[in-house]
Amino acid sequence: MKLGKFTLLKSLFILLLSQQVFGQNTLQTKINQLSKTVSGNVGVCATLLETGETITLNGDKRFPMQSVYKFPIGMAVLAKVDRGVLSLTQKIKVDTADYIAKNGHSPLRDQYPAGTYISVKDLINYAVSESDGSASDVLLRILGGTKQADRYVHQLGIKDIAIATTEKIQVANDIIQYKNWATPKAITRLLNIFYTKNKLSANSFKVLLTDMTTSPTGPKRIKGLLPKGTVVAHKTGTAGTFNGLTRATNDAGIITLPNGRHIAISVFVSDSRSSEAERELVIANIAKAAYDNWLSR
Repeated sequence: MKLGKFTLLKSLFILLLSQQVFGQNTLQTKINQLSKTVSGNVGVCATLLETGETITLNGDKRFPMQSVYKFPIGMAVLAKVDRGVLSLTQKIKVDTADYIAKNGHSPLRDQYPAGTYISVKDLINYAVSESDGSASDVLLRILGGTKQADRYVHQLGIKDIAIATTEKIQVANDIIQYKNWATPKAITRLLNIFYTKNKLSANSFKVLLTDMTTSPTGPKRIKGLLPKGTVVAHKTGTAGTFNGLTRATNDAGIITLPNGRHIAISVFVSDSRSSEAERELVIANIAKAAYDNWLSR
């Protein structure tokens, strides 16, 4: 009788493991196929946070982050808030010298052309939710520079992320963006740490999660093909297009499934000559494939 129970349990375990492997293989095949629908390089890393199951494509390859790096910058600033070095209500002076050039995205610059005083919390909102380049640079300034943001991420145990230049420098030189790079695995791991490891206080976590969830950027990327109402906390990154080449079209975030589980996913498209619609669609299709895969199991 005992042998029968053991055999049954062993069979159930093997069945569940087989289903998991089959699901992973199916998703891997689909992602591989989808990546071929655009020119350039596609990098993916998706992890089901509750189990650790992970799918990657070019997961260890370096991709230019563009504005995705505002997510770790936001984490670094909030960690400083948690240590009492800064406060969310603290007013920071913003001079016109802090503003990025007109060809860069900056609602803060456009709203306050003569400069302003603004709280740390609002600066984070501008940078993360609105993807404001000027606000991001001010956050780097109050952190003590790019090296401090870079050091913070590395202290979390993530080495394959480099925060090396400001938005102002990136806007002025299209090639410079390659200095701010990350691997898909590294960004997905950072999302996992942010969401599950309590590295920030409850209040700081809520501030950043809310800004990422309410961000209006990239509606056709990770969120593009997901069911209406799906909660996605994410950060996009986008390069300009020069001579038909777009060096970065990115989205990285956390998808909440209807069953309460969560997918941390990073999708990067680099050095592509495909249209914006095609680049965004491949991100949306990959996110939907991951969603469908882990929702059904």
